[in-house]
Amino acid sequence: MPSPLPCNLLTRRRALTACAAVAALTAAAALFLLATPPTEDPTHPYLLASLLHNTSNQPDSAAASSLSPAQPPLPSTSILQLQTNLPSGFTTVPSMFLVPSPSPAENLDDGSMEETDPPDLKENPPAESAHFLQEPISSGSPIRRSDINNKGHDMKDHAMLPPRPEVPVPLWSTAADEELIYAKKEITIAPLVSNDPDLHAPLFRNVSVFRRSYELMERLLKVFVYHDGAKPIFHSPELKGIYASEGWFMKLMEGNQHFVVRDPNRAHLFYLPYSSRQLEHNLYVPGSNTIEPLSIFVKKYIDFISAKFPYWNRTKGADHFFVACHDWGPYTTKMHDELRKNTIKALCNADLSEGVFIHGRDVSLPETFLRSPRRPLRGIGGKPAAERSILAFFAGQMHGRVRPVLLQYWGGKDADMRIYDRLPHRITRRMNYVQHMKSSKYCICPMGYEVNSPRIVEAIYYECVPVIIADNFVLPFDDAFNWSAFSVVIPEKDVPKLKQILLEIPDDQYMAMQSNVQRVQKHFIWHPNPIKYDIFHMILHSIWYSRVNQIQLE
Repeated sequence: MPSPLPCNLLTRRRALTACAAVAALTAAAALFLLATPPTEDPTHPYLLASLLHNTSNQPDSAAASSLSPAQPPLPSTSILQLQTNLPSGFTTVPSMFLVPSPSPAENLDDGSMEETDPPDLKENPPAESAHFLQEPISSGSPIRRSDINNKGHDMKDHAMLPPRPEVPVPLWSTAADEELIYAKKEITIAPLVSNDPDLHAPLFRNVSVFRRSYELMERLLKVFVYHDGAKPIFHSPELKGIYASEGWFMKLMEGNQHFVVRDPNRAHLFYLPYSSRQLEHNLYVPGSNTIEPLSIFVKKYIDFISAKFPYWNRTKGADHFFVACHDWGPYTTKMHDELRKNTIKALCNADLSEGVFIHGRDVSLPETFLRSPRRPLRGIGGKPAAERSILAFFAGQMHGRVRPVLLQYWGGKDADMRIYDRLPHRITRRMNYVQHMKSSKYCICPMGYEVNSPRIVEAIYYECVPVIIADNFVLPFDDAFNWSAFSVVIPEKDVPKLKQILLEIPDDQYMAMQSNVQRVQKHFIWHPNPIKYDIFHMILHSIWYSRVNQIQLE
């Protein structure tokens, strides 16, 4: 039997009463803001006109606990009001709120994945956000090869995550909380796993802990998906290009019948189904050099759901999560403290140095570049290890701090090191970008504008050992995987020694890593109908495992 929760929690009646008071105050403030002419306030909330549409007829937060979660999406006309209510200082692009634009990477000749130029968020941040961008580094240290070496499937290695961040105490207890306590106890005493045909033990930090946690997720986990919010920013997944991870997860999560529940009172987790890619596409003004409209939009959305429902207020957002693969995903949380500090953020841009990604709570999301949503497995695979004639390969644009240094030391200077800005036409006539990856022993994966890179997963797809160069980057699924078994992580300062480092890896070690790349590949593949241990389930497991680790055992 699961142990009871601590007795010092508020009663449900008192907690609901408190939430009702908070909701009433929030609603009053919202009505005041709606009554204020937009010319009087340059930060007039973009979201209120659409998300608070018809809320005057909604019950308060206390009564909302008994509401059916099957709320229809808000009328599409209300999202158009958002466009007309933008302050005079902001203008929208012509395609706003129509059809999502194609990924900027789709038409590149060399097949590489690139991003559009971002606003200058770091060198010249807006004055009001400077304190946010200059926060100290989160607890933890840069994830490098030395940190994850020699952490295989030893049963003694239970401390797979860094120290648990501070977690808000729930205002009242639920049956779902007791199930989480039960799950954490079960994971702590996970039985020893040996010779599981579906799980290759050397890939994992602790295969026994992972399998037990995964089993409990399959058996227990229930997720409530908020239905509020209009397309295209909500419920509108983009399934190809470099932001495909957030789109595929949204599509598969919203369509899932095993984990998703209609009764939010049964939920262990609450999904916020908005797209960071669509935020950028629909709200960012090119040349404005600020993402403040995106941050205001997200803040007002959280204010809205916390006023309409009691669930956010119960845990201050600790049991809520969102999934964002756009580089700006972390920064759009800056205007809502509870969203930034408490919510589980599944981010491609998992950078410890920015003070946004919280190691031990947040989840590093794999960035996957998909060319064809209908055929996500097209072209997967590569040459056998013995037939890979190229030592190392990279081709891509020279943005960020690492790539220019990489090109400076290795571009066109060594036949073994195929390092290019863009692949010259004389080369692509004989061997294109994908063929280079399929023929290389090591695929260089340097950071771009941010620490993440879709080349890491792409290298795994083409069975090439990824060489990751990005300080302060938390690797995807680091709660589960022992990345030293199938990749090489090199500090940025060692780029001048890159070839030496690769040549010093013994042949038998390379062969083992390349074999492990083939074995780990299935955990990074999208399936239109998800299968066990695929990337959808791995992302969901990391979020589940984060939530379980927030629970305190007496």
